[in-house]
Amino acid sequence: MSVTHFTAKEICALEEKSTTPRFLHSPFGSLAIVALAFQWPSSAWYVQAVLIGVAAYSMFCWTSCFHETSHQGVCGKPWVSIWMGRVIGTLLFVSYTAYREAHIRHHAYLNKPGDWELWPYSDPKTSLTFRRIFCWLEIPLGVFTSPFVYGRLCFGKNSPVKNPKVKKTMRIEYAVMAVVWALILGTVAWFSAWKIFFIAWIIPHWVAGVIQTFRKFTEHLGMQSYDPLLGTRTVIGTGLITRVCTYINFDIFVHGPHHRHPKIAHNKLVEKMDGYQADNPETTYPVFTTYRAAVRHTLPALWNPGVGMNVGAPAPKKEKWLAADNFVTDVAKEILSDRDVAKVHRAS
Repeated sequence: MSVTHFTAKEICALEEKSTTPRFLHSPFGSLAIVALAFQWPSSAWYVQAVLIGVAAYSMFCWTSCFHETSHQGVCGKPWVSIWMGRVIGTLLFVSYTAYREAHIRHHAYLNKPGDWELWPYSDPKTSLTFRRIFCWLEIPLGVFTSPFVYGRLCFGKNSPVKNPKVKKTMRIEYAVMAVVWALILGTVAWFSAWKIFFIAWIIPHWVAGVIQTFRKFTEHLGMQSYDPLLGTRTVIGTGLITRVCTYINFDIFVHGPHHRHPKIAHNKLVEKMDGYQADNPETTYPVFTTYRAAVRHTLPALWNPGVGMNVGAPAPKKEKWLAADNFVTDVAKEILSDRDVAKVHRAS
């Protein structure tokens, strides 16, 4: 298990930021799940649909928290992120360690063949037909495709993870996951509560998976550049709903600066992006003021689902760090070849 090494200044920023209010969705989501289980206050379809929507969005927000735990930036104490991530990962069928290892490489090798998190879209060896089929299946079946993609780091023969201790940790997490879910499903079977389980958990979990898939696509699908600020879509909303959703999702929508600076406190991301835009007024960054606009920009990529070389980028240059196994302070300066970084903001 790797641990993110923060500087004293970075730890101070993590300790100073507000975290607890970002879980304000959780009580509503939990109440919605209980209400679905007891068919309260009504079994009418429209009431159930609203409750499913609330429960599903709360589950989606937990996936954003899972992402934050992979960076170990929930607070200044890494063990909090690790154990929170393991609990969330168990419910999502994803090993926390496998997700973290994939995500480290996602930051280091964005849109490149080594970006395992964006497989198959980042892999130039995959055909357009295969990527289309996988993309279109991933939209309704993200609850299955995501665990498969991350599981490849543990069980795939070509996994970039070579450290036997890390591999062992992944296997233990998957074993614990199997035991936990055996107990959950055994309890459901014992009480013959399959209908309740399906309505209160399976359906919201499935809807959350659909939302999560669209979030991933909106951030990445169709993006060509290897530069973090130009190779991802960033949403900095001006409307109340967008700002609230950004807040409770740990600012994950502010994706460009997050990709370049994976150890920065998430509440500093908007300020960071504003600084890059102010320093480079001649550069058009893929920054959107509404999530709807970002989705519209993404939709054409559903017909040609890919990133990097699969959407016309030249082969990436040799990185400064060829076997990245942890997050860094500035991906552009510490990992990317200078020729893969846009010159206009290299010095920022």
